[in-house]
Amino acid sequence: MRIFSGLLFSVFSLILPAAIGAQDMPLSQVLLEEHDWELVSEGHGYTEGPAVDAQGQIYFSDVKRSKIYKVDLEGEVTLFIKNSGRTNGLMFGADGLLYACRMGDRQIVAYKPDGTHDVIASDVDSNDIAVTKSGSLYFSDPKAKRVWFLPKGGQPKVVAEEIALNGLILWEQDETLVTTAGPDAWLWTFRIEADGSLTSQDKYYQPLRLDTSFDIPGADGMTVDADGRVYVSTRAGLQMFDPTGRMGGVILKPQGKYMSNATFGGPDLSYLYVTSSDKVYRRKTKTHGISHFPASQ
Repeated sequence: MRIFSGLLFSVFSLILPAAIGAQDMPLSQVLLEEHDWELVSEGHGYTEGPAVDAQGQIYFSDVKRSKIYKVDLEGEVTLFIKNSGRTNGLMFGADGLLYACRMGDRQIVAYKPDGTHDVIASDVDSNDIAVTKSGSLYFSDPKAKRVWFLPKGGQPKVVAEEIALNGLILWEQDETLVTTAGPDAWLWTFRIEADGSLTSQDKYYQPLRLDTSFDIPGADGMTVDADGRVYVSTRAGLQMFDPTGRMGGVILKPQGKYMSNATFGGPDLSYLYVTSSDKVYRRKTKTHGISHFPASQ
């Protein structure tokens, strides 16, 4: 089912250790029959950007209403940022700061625990964001079909162009960047070089399944679990691929409305959280997410 080109082999070699033993990774290894989707929060304009902190607490954006909310381990939802400048993508760095695409102000910012923020890049368009262990950033610019790299303490530079991308995510060792493209039936992978540049662009996770009502997958935000599975938010549901790029199954959406993004959080990072239009849901799983924080945090 997979055809390995020379470029694909270069990407696959980066993730081969995670793929060992992943000969068959069906949804039965992830889902618990006794646990379905649970409603976490509702009444929002448009939810996006779920991000997990060192304690397993979830933060998410309400893009339309320019707010950011926090979900603690008991499921209590509180307002974190009252005016977020239409912040979209969020991700915590190993330093404990919440990095964000502040779309309305055309900024990349770092939110502190007290809700204040520092601007680390200006005059840039952005949608989704990924943070490396060293504190450098990648962010997507769907309008211009570009990926930007922002080295820690440096200036942003374009590292990929002419790609109809949306969401993006890093593999655990920061060696591979994966991006979604709403119209495409695959995900793009890139090798990350030492200077932050991207090479070896290739189609890897495919084919994405279609919702019968649409002619494109509508792939958006993603997350990765500790076993190397990639979960992709699409119109058909949350599509799961194993580390070798093979489809493992599709988790049904919690509601009929659009599902934009996903992440693992909660106790032991064992809950799968998704943002879906006006609501946020979670589901207990057999697996767990990857912590990006030092053990001391």
